[in-house]
Amino acid sequence: MTDATTITRQLRALLMLTQTEEQVARTRVGQARTDAVRRELSQNADHAAERTEAITEELRRLGGVPDVVTPALGRLNAFVKSVFEQAEPLDEALLQDLALEHQLLDRATYLKVLAQTAGQTRVRELAERLVAAHKATVEWLTVVLAEEALGGPAALQATPLQRVAGSATRLVNIPVRFAANTVNRAVDTAQQAGEQTSGTITGVRDDVVGKATSFTGAVRETLTAGRVASLRRAETIARREGDRSTAEAVAGTRRELGDLGADELPITGYESLATAQTIKAVKELSTATDVRTVVDYEEAHKARTSVVSAAQVRLSELAKEAVGVTD
Repeated sequence: MTDATTITRQLRALLMLTQTEEQVARTRVGQARTDAVRRELSQNADHAAERTEAITEELRRLGGVPDVVTPALGRLNAFVKSVFEQAEPLDEALLQDLALEHQLLDRATYLKVLAQTAGQTRVRELAERLVAAHKATVEWLTVVLAEEALGGPAALQATPLQRVAGSATRLVNIPVRFAANTVNRAVDTAQQAGEQTSGTITGVRDDVVGKATSFTGAVRETLTAGRVASLRRAETIARREGDRSTAEAVAGTRRELGDLGADELPITGYESLATAQTIKAVKELSTATDVRTVVDYEEAHKARTSVVSAAQVRLSELAKEAVGVTD
């Protein structure tokens, strides 16, 4: 037979983790992108509170001393987590949430077997309830992370500090995709050409290198200008110089940063569509990039919550497909 002490120990661990889970859920409410997600997170927090009460009741029934320290530690743990994660990108914070839910799921599964072995029917039923709840939350967080991986709009939005952290990460990626792979090649070519032909270039060669050098100078110029203005300038120069790959890379980066025109949207005649028509069109979008493009434009211009909600639901569907989750 299983030692009752082992069951009690696992219940105490679950109690602390569940307290943390509740506080994390309440923290995430403020990051919800839509009212629907906000309601879901609020319900999750309330359900976690109910699970806390149920675990506490079983501890008392088994003769455990009423615990006021463990719940306090759980709340403190959640507070510390929420403070430290502000220095992390949103995806890292969500991965930590997912790790917490996996730990809760694993402990609840272990408790279920312990209770079954000990003949503790009530504890086994509680454990089964916990397993079902944490499986659902693991799936939900997995989908949210997939939404983030697809480029958003994810169900949760980054806090201002997380946006800064995330921007720092993107600044590492953007040069790899854009500057290092395209602009730097153009700059390097221009510099090499300038070194090899300085003072001797005439005729056609002078024209070719002159264009390359002007492009190099323009790139340097854009680095000192405003973000959006610099990207638009770089894109214009790249198109003028016939460098289509660079132009498209810059355009993609510009769109990711929310600098969009109505003519760039994947929905024809977007500005003239009524809200119901826009929602219908959003539901028919086939790629996460198109969904994100529409949301970026919508949030920057009309800010219709119903359209953003429809877009988030569509992205969630695409994310579920990506991770193999079925309804």
